[in-house]
Amino acid sequence: MVFSLLSPSHQPIMEQPMFKGSFTALITPFANGGIDEAAYQSFVEWQISEGTHGLVPCGTTGESPTLSHDEHNRVVELCVEVAKSKKIPVIAGAGSNSTSEAIALAAHAKKAGADAVLVVTPYYNKPTQEGLFQHFKAIHDTVDIPVVIYNIPGRCVIDMSVETMARLAKLPNFVGVKDATNDLGRPIRTRALCGDKFAQLSGEDGTAVAFLAQGGHGCISVTSNIAPKLCSQLQTAWAAGDLATVAALRDKLAPLHDSMFCETNPAPVKYAAGLLGKCSAHVRLPLVEITDASKERVKTAMKNAGLL
Repeated sequence: MVFSLLSPSHQPIMEQPMFKGSFTALITPFANGGIDEAAYQSFVEWQISEGTHGLVPCGTTGESPTLSHDEHNRVVELCVEVAKSKKIPVIAGAGSNSTSEAIALAAHAKKAGADAVLVVTPYYNKPTQEGLFQHFKAIHDTVDIPVVIYNIPGRCVIDMSVETMARLAKLPNFVGVKDATNDLGRPIRTRALCGDKFAQLSGEDGTAVAFLAQGGHGCISVTSNIAPKLCSQLQTAWAAGDLATVAALRDKLAPLHDSMFCETNPAPVKYAAGLLGKCSAHVRLPLVEITDASKERVKTAMKNAGLL
């Protein structure tokens, strides 16, 4: 919702971003070679009951690179089906290094009822900044749905500049960014060029609080797959100005964040979800099961956080 009315003192009320708080970058459970639909919807229901503010199916953590197009679309449909009844926003993954494929995924997400799409910067083909702009603009011009840019140079090699993002932010359907650059100076620069209404969601669990302190609005989290209540409580405490609770939760979650990235995401978090009985720990090749040493590290972190 956009607020543009004047306050009683006749001072303009600051426009609010479309998305705030703790969003879960959902894992995708597998069974018998396909999607475990029952486990997935049960998992989504649990996320909502634990207080998660929003859901992100078919991102990196959802193993989107190894989902077929039909599987990708089905996962979005399954998520929306549960979330809509609870009025929880869904930002559906719709990225590709092929512009036409990204458009098709975004069109399906809109048809399925997603509130927005998360579109990653094109990987492997390494477009220029102008190429990035034209790729995202083509999606914007073809599918009428809010778009969250996903900037993750560590996986995609390319880094969308703040200047390019500001060009996109002038177009009406670009509503924010998932920032996984781990550059804590960037939220300030992004706000200066893109405005307060442009939602800035951290893509790095370990620096989520620092990101908020630099002007961010929330986090699209891996850890919230297994600790949705704690992650949600942290974001809620920040919004309420309860810094003592924020600090306590930050410190409690820190070892858990680290353990979720002891090997390539999402193998550790799927193992952790398996320990909670939420789904199989299976990941698709070329990802593999985490080592015994990593399993012990994950278990220890979960016990310390009170999850086991």
